[in-house]
Amino acid sequence: MAADPASSTAASASAAPGAVEVLLVVAGAHLRGQPLNPQLLDLAARFVEATTTAAAYRMFALDTAPAKPGVVRFPGRGAALAVEVWALDAAAFGTFVAGLPAPMAIGKVELADGRELPGFLVEPWALVSAEDITVHGGWAAYRAAAA
Repeated sequence: MAADPASSTAASASAAPGAVEVLLVVAGAHLRGQPLNPQLLDLAARFVEATTTAAAYRMFALDTAPAKPGVVRFPGRGAALAVEVWALDAAAFGTFVAGLPAPMAIGKVELADGRELPGFLVEPWALVSAEDITVHGGWAAYRAAAA
């Protein structure tokens, strides 16, 4: 299978022959150095790149343990957010998504380069009392400012 740069799945040279990897955009507690990153590493996920979303998203600090952000698309009222792209084999991706707690969700996230990949979003009901932290440009910058 040829790798399509706009696709969320591709055969990988580092994966077993014929294995399909799914790319996943993470924006918060699953970033490198954050408390939930080991969940990705335990599933043999591979870091692909650090990048940003299209300038169409807002980030909110959710009242969860551990602390997590919620990302929502707000066309015309959003900003670019710092994110990472990770690759998981298809079975690991399914296991990962099946274990996500509410209000986290996986949907299509548009990156600055125009790719739309599966990534973390949040159900809107979780934003009722959440603080908008978009001004920080990403979760790591918000956490550093809050420290």
